[in-house]
Amino acid sequence: MQKYLIIGLLLLIIALTAIYFVSKKSMVQISKLGGAAALALDVPEASSSKKIIPVVPLPIDIEPQPKMVNPPDEVRGIYLTAWTAGSSKRVDQLIALMKEKNLNGVVIDIKDYSGYVSYKMDIPDAVTSGAEKDIRIIAPNALLKKFHDNGIYVIARVTVFQDPIFAKAHPELALQSKASGKTWHDRKGLAWLDPAGEDSWAYVAAIGNDALHRGFDEINFDYLRFPSDGNLRDIRYPFWNEKTPQHTIIRNFFAYLDSRVDGAISADLFGLSTSAADDLGIGQKIQDSYPYFEFVSPMVYPSHYATGYLGFKNPADHPYEVVHFSMESALRRLVAQGNATSAPSSTEPIIPPKAKLRPWLQVFDLGAVYTKSMVQKQIQAVQDTFASSSGAYGGWLLWDPKNLYTPLK
Repeated sequence: MQKYLIIGLLLLIIALTAIYFVSKKSMVQISKLGGAAALALDVPEASSSKKIIPVVPLPIDIEPQPKMVNPPDEVRGIYLTAWTAGSSKRVDQLIALMKEKNLNGVVIDIKDYSGYVSYKMDIPDAVTSGAEKDIRIIAPNALLKKFHDNGIYVIARVTVFQDPIFAKAHPELALQSKASGKTWHDRKGLAWLDPAGEDSWAYVAAIGNDALHRGFDEINFDYLRFPSDGNLRDIRYPFWNEKTPQHTIIRNFFAYLDSRVDGAISADLFGLSTSAADDLGIGQKIQDSYPYFEFVSPMVYPSHYATGYLGFKNPADHPYEVVHFSMESALRRLVAQGNATSAPSSTEPIIPPKAKLRPWLQVFDLGAVYTKSMVQKQIQAVQDTFASSSGAYGGWLLWDPKNLYTPLK
């Protein structure tokens, strides 16, 4: 009898030990999900609470959300990385800041410069390419509901032709190095897709449609251009014939998005595109975008203009002047295109514009320390530009890559 009691006690100890380690492992897995899991489970973030998180299976997202019934005419928004959007604590903090500062929009990365998508999508190419291997937002539909419940317009940002993940999975679509015969990389070591390759166009449109069907109110496309840095002479293009003007390729892509993405779309363009006579060597002419997007967002960060621009030694020190001149130039081209009755050539008919202008403004330190006053000067420059042309005014967006927005506080 004593022998069986000992055996029974040993088995009980083994069972309890196994339960302990299994529970501990599950807890670690949940804590690694961080804010994204906390948002979906409606529990405090593991990193900011001493409470024990119960052992539960991975969360299932709620149903897709309706878009805003009455979206704002003037979007006053901020940019969020997927990491920030995946943290319930950070989202709550930023919603509180937005309410305090009368902001009504957010732009959230759903595919950024890395090529990774921010949440699981119903897109086969996203799965097979490996784009879903670094998920940061566990429950995007729940996130949308949270913003919409607070009256916030939600924009999904998609980086287009700079995409190391899709380029690796589909090297036949990527820019190639003439010297090595391998995939070409820019100065930051990132791979690019050939802007003339329509297979990559379909992938980008699918991502946009997936986001719209979930309840995002708008899709914002960035890096819709040819590369601008690195050894550009070393590039071999698998699709572009290097004879068709680059801006024609990009304009054709604009038209493709307009016809294939089922909802409101916007485009981010270089700030210099507002006033430059050419396509900047990257295929961007701002007037080419006007017929195809609901909003056009030139990135008029004063720090991104070269020494001597408008006669300023350091344009970053003159936020009002730089932004006002840039937006006035953009508006003149929009108005001119809207008033045009005949084409400059018979081969390129003018298409009436439908876009409103909604620039990106600087809220980060580069070229100068950007204070609350400097941010306000940029906003004032935008508002002054549209004082007599309110029909073309779509608001403004604030960019801080760290998502701190310290000058607003």
